[in-house]
Amino acid sequence: MATNRERSSSWLWALLLVLVVGALTAGMAVASSSTAPASQPAASAPAQGATGSKLSSNATVFATGLINPRGLKFGPDGNLYVAEAGAGGAQSTVGKCDQVVEVGPYTGSPTGSRISRIDSKGVRTTFAEGFPSSMTTAQTGSFVSGVADVAFINNTLYAVTAGSGCSHGVMNTTNGIFRVDANGKATQIADLSTYQKTHPTAVIDPPDFEPDGTWYSLAAVNGNLYAVEPNHGELDSITPDGIVTRLTDISDSQGHIVPTAMAYQDGSFYVGNLGVFPAQPHSKILRIDKYGNVHFVAGELTTVLGVAFDKAGQLYALETSAPITATTPGPPIIPGSGRVVRLSKAGAWEPVATGLTLPTGMTFGPDGYLYISDVGFGAPPNGLGQIVRVDVNKAP
Repeated sequence: MATNRERSSSWLWALLLVLVVGALTAGMAVASSSTAPASQPAASAPAQGATGSKLSSNATVFATGLINPRGLKFGPDGNLYVAEAGAGGAQSTVGKCDQVVEVGPYTGSPTGSRISRIDSKGVRTTFAEGFPSSMTTAQTGSFVSGVADVAFINNTLYAVTAGSGCSHGVMNTTNGIFRVDANGKATQIADLSTYQKTHPTAVIDPPDFEPDGTWYSLAAVNGNLYAVEPNHGELDSITPDGIVTRLTDISDSQGHIVPTAMAYQDGSFYVGNLGVFPAQPHSKILRIDKYGNVHFVAGELTTVLGVAFDKAGQLYALETSAPITATTPGPPIIPGSGRVVRLSKAGAWEPVATGLTLPTGMTFGPDGYLYISDVGFGAPPNGLGQIVRVDVNKAP
């Protein structure tokens, strides 16, 4: 069996943040003193990352007070909706089901994660709550999973969860797709845990196998939903009635590459992968056509957790960490080194925003700005997550 530093622990290899959480927490404690409170606008906050790292000059803190923010989308009402993994919990399922030994036993809460709504002034309110949230052991960084991403079909919000199920320490729950009404009431329409258990992918890494999956990205296309699951390596389609079908088994052609982020453009899905740790420039963007065929687009990326297109059709990738270059033991990632890059017409990646602290997702707003979930993992559950807004037309 490969060692922890030689392979990915699902997409959750970042659980080894126990090596860097101390420094991260200390930096955020200082930075948070200059950050606007959750109930106040934060658009004029200084260009400072959560660890005190300096954001690039084209980036500002737009909103604060989030708890492990992940995927985010703008709704038809013009507000920004953000999935938050939450704070985990104390419930245990030890002895009741299989878990990934190296990061467990998980503990969780059936109601610990939520979806926030952020208005144009950067004011955050809770839109929907009561979703399961789970976390790994403190020895592996207390990494939290919960609501992973959101998407809209017309005026209806849908969410995908990643922290549910017995294997994540939360009994009587399953990862799935939820429909959320205008009042924030959530109804599960698809059971993704059961689907994965009855529809295995081609490549399974036994020491790194999450029975309930660790879903990451959600997109709405032509009236249906599409979700990417990193641990098993798949892209699935889900109808609003909850019928699940597999568009493609990414693991069948790519192996255990840990696909995470997804965007849809011109009839195809563009998927980025996290890769293995320590962080190295081996991640890539793949194009998946409507038939499920997988095509290579571009490589030489590191730890991709976001993919997006601007109005001009230019491709952007979010890297949560710079590469680890030292050969001596150390943290698997570098907090404060996250960045956004753009694929030029010449096929080279050019930096767009820098100084991000463990970013986890991004989306373009109707105003043309890029919005990024920052401090998306590795922080204490006290609302230190934030949204960073980037003017991509200005130099970083």
